[in-house]
Amino acid sequence: MRIPHAFDGLTLSRQATMRRTLFLIPHEFAGWPIFGIGWALLFLLIAVLAYIGWESRRGGLGASTAIGQISGFAVMAAVILVVVVPRTELVNTLGDPVGVAVRGYGMFLMLAAIASVGLAAWRAERAGLGADSILQLAPWTFIGGLLGARIFYVTQYFEDFLRPTWGETLMAMAALNQGGLVVYGGFIGGFIASLIALKRHQTPIWRIGDVIIPCVFVGLLFGRLGCLMNGCCYGGACEAGPLAVRFPAGSQVHAEQLLSGELLGIEGQPVVSEEELPAGQSRMVVDSVSPDSLASQAGVQNGETLTIALDPTYRDQVPLDRPAEEALPGVVVLREDEVIARYSPSDLPSIAAPVWGTQIISSVFAAIMFVVLLIVERILHRQPKQTDDAAPERAISGRRRPGILMLVGFIAYGVLRIVLEWIRVDEKGQFGTSLSISQWVSLVVIAASLVTLFIRWRGADSTSEQTPGGGNAKVVGGSDAAAAGM
Repeated sequence: MRIPHAFDGLTLSRQATMRRTLFLIPHEFAGWPIFGIGWALLFLLIAVLAYIGWESRRGGLGASTAIGQISGFAVMAAVILVVVVPRTELVNTLGDPVGVAVRGYGMFLMLAAIASVGLAAWRAERAGLGADSILQLAPWTFIGGLLGARIFYVTQYFEDFLRPTWGETLMAMAALNQGGLVVYGGFIGGFIASLIALKRHQTPIWRIGDVIIPCVFVGLLFGRLGCLMNGCCYGGACEAGPLAVRFPAGSQVHAEQLLSGELLGIEGQPVVSEEELPAGQSRMVVDSVSPDSLASQAGVQNGETLTIALDPTYRDQVPLDRPAEEALPGVVVLREDEVIARYSPSDLPSIAAPVWGTQIISSVFAAIMFVVLLIVERILHRQPKQTDDAAPERAISGRRRPGILMLVGFIAYGVLRIVLEWIRVDEKGQFGTSLSISQWVSLVVIAASLVTLFIRWRGADSTSEQTPGGGNAKVVGGSDAAAAGM
């Protein structure tokens, strides 16, 4: 069961090892707003004028040239500060803006982008492709990946984004500050955008793919830590242990366990009905009640049909200088139309039951795969032995088989995702099977990669490579050590 967006924004308590919101940039300072027509715009204007004055005084570009050079950036930055950022401000329970949240998820995504792009640029330089090949590619990959990740998520949970009007629906779909990205969608979108960019710049796709693929796992390492901070992409219920995590009140998993009755001491089966329940409600037949639990104290009996609803009436407990999303829900338990129990947030468990820490598992696997790919790369790029049997040695040379490392990385991630989906519970089976959409995509990726790997391995040796545009791209410079990329 997945809690709809009405409860996705609940903030995590301070006792957790994770934080959805790292800190809040206040709405105003000294009575003047920071964003919009405010302090940030003033500092931008001062910075632009200082740059123009510096260039004029040192006899460099000159004032007119400096203005022309920085005007585009200044206008774009001003539009972001005045129009875009204010729309992301969080509001209090009265609807008044209180500030812009700096999310842990966003911070780790930024770290993922910086680390992966920086490492890829360094590897590209050592491989003889030049760091510019990565710097030209990065914006395409980032934008394509972001769009792909969001489109995949919106398609998967389309009903959660429906609003009374098309405009509100589109705004909900575009609200990236509320979370909602799928890694596979990011891979697909980034890959397609990268192919377009590589064709435009006539960059050899197989060689650049070998350079980039280890860096993708570096990005995955940081990205999944962002998921941990955000409280998303967790696994199913498990016993407490080193691979288990427990999320605090206000997290999505905590809300799900309230609705399932687990945190109330109820085990039961969901009632299947054609009637769709409102957001934040569940209905079940009770199988058993734990002794001394909240449900036991309320007199819940086996065999009863109960409705459990999250109660948002405690929003007024949140101070007006804090976002309304920090409100924790209470719980109402109903037997038919009779309220048999009502719990405030303070009555409920402050921490959820253990679930598989799939985010940590993914990050650890990403670190391992980064090291493994570097080892595989060394093997593929090792010097052939100078013997009469040198031909077999050359046959496994990565310099004559570009693309193999990239395909190995694709296969490795596909296998990881299939395994992780077995312990995750946020995706339903598709096409009449128990396999989630991510597992189906993984199977397609693995199959396509294996076929391409066989073709690349069996293909003829060549010291040049076909580019996406159809021409031949010469291998640029680089010693044997440089060809290894690292």
